[in-house]
Amino acid sequence: IVFNWDVPSDHIYVSPEAEAALGLDRGGLEGAASSWLDLLHPFEQDRYRACLDAILEQWRGRINQDFRLRAADGHYLCYRLRARPVVGPDGEVIRVVGTLNDVTDERNAQERLLHDAVHDNLTGLPNRELFFDRLEAALILARMEKDVRPTILVIDIDRFKQINEQVGMAMGDSILLTVAHRLTRLLQPQDTLARLSGDTFAIILVSESHADHVISIADSVRRSLSIPVRFTDQEIALFASIGIALYDQQTHPGAGDMLEDAQIAMRHAKRSGGNRIEVFRPAMRAQRSDRQTLEIVRLEDRTIAGFEALLRWDHLRLGRLEPSEFLPIAEQTGLIIDLGLLALERTARELAAWQRALAVDPPIFASVNISSRQLLRHDLLRDVKSVLMRNDIAKGSLKLELTESLVMENPEYAAQMLARIRELGAGLSLDDFGAGYSSLAYLQRFPFDTIKIDRSFIKQSGKGARPIILRSIIALAQDLGMDVVAEGAETEQDAIELYQLGCGFAQGYAFGRPISARDARRLVGAAPEAA
Repeated sequence: IVFNWDVPSDHIYVSPEAEAALGLDRGGLEGAASSWLDLLHPFEQDRYRACLDAILEQWRGRINQDFRLRAADGHYLCYRLRARPVVGPDGEVIRVVGTLNDVTDERNAQERLLHDAVHDNLTGLPNRELFFDRLEAALILARMEKDVRPTILVIDIDRFKQINEQVGMAMGDSILLTVAHRLTRLLQPQDTLARLSGDTFAIILVSESHADHVISIADSVRRSLSIPVRFTDQEIALFASIGIALYDQQTHPGAGDMLEDAQIAMRHAKRSGGNRIEVFRPAMRAQRSDRQTLEIVRLEDRTIAGFEALLRWDHLRLGRLEPSEFLPIAEQTGLIIDLGLLALERTARELAAWQRALAVDPPIFASVNISSRQLLRHDLLRDVKSVLMRNDIAKGSLKLELTESLVMENPEYAAQMLARIRELGAGLSLDDFGAGYSSLAYLQRFPFDTIKIDRSFIKQSGKGARPIILRSIIALAQDLGMDVVAEGAETEQDAIELYQLGCGFAQGYAFGRPISARDARRLVGAAPEAA
């Protein structure tokens, strides 16, 4: 489409195809340059003026801009204007000539991509990434204005895994859509409803700040969700556990802190039988899954190279619970997804603090275990990306740990997922190497940057053929550019033998027992975490 502006007469000529596409009469786009202002989107009128003024004042340059023009029926089409000035004998601009191209489909596709990147595919609600962006904005506003006190509600559908198994995935998705619609109707425009994970939703409530009103809204949410969902000849009863975190500037310096408190309250509601509301109280922290770390030591000089994040549950009545005692239950109930994401987020936050305090090259790293349910979820990529964006950590220093058996559940899918995780900037560690299938082909097939040799090799490292096998594995991995970490180094002799075999790193009781995240901060000289 031809664009021709005769500057002395101030007359624009455009090919009739553009007028036809906009539903305008012939000549509808012709006339003075200022006549286009009535057709341009209000947000783009100033930019249009600036482009033309710059051409006239500088006598040179080019226009390459997208503008929205209003069609006869009121909707907008997007056109790309590419034009350049024509200068007369006296040096003045006499014409601006170029082309107009309809790029509406291209612009719509870009906007859809931007929308999809921060919205849930099923419900269209904001996803975890957009939720955190809006929560951070709300917290910034709360620090500046005393009247603004955002509240978070985390809503988890009770026994949704069993419901899904009972009615099937398709109907399960329909139930989640129904939940999203019911929750949306209860909120004001300034509030945010997001889907954090499979059956977990979250609300940023800014329309109400009084505690009693917040509880009332939470009860409305609970009652709204308790109305059975009807499908053909059956009714599905829904119940929800709701956790609430009220804003506190001292204990909520960041969005992650506030969300974690709401999630702790939600899990407290679920442990208390479900279908109830709990407001976060500091005492609830005593029943949360505690974070511990196990040092990974560089054998050459015995310095700390990194940490592995461990989960332990300090229960008020039952005492210290090991992962084997609560993780299987978390797998069955679906809580493993939230628990795994919590571990990932908190590990990344600790790692950022360690790296700020300890500037070494290569930077200190941290590894966190990934479960099979996490790996099989497409949301894992989005979760990893979101965690990495929110925490200033060195590329590859947050390592996701996976076992051999886990990647072999679906090797083709795992290979694709792991490649994309590496592209996002996370590291990958193959855990318990030698305990399962033990195929050296894994080292080429999957994009791991670290292998962790199973403790069963270490215990017998000085006997029979084990040292030869161990030395071969270490040499091959290092030739492929991988780091090698030996697990289960329990004595000084273990550490010496591993170093002599060429192993670069080790972890185990030879270097100390697991320590709390707070003690790890002290160890590397980081500032203590806010209470």
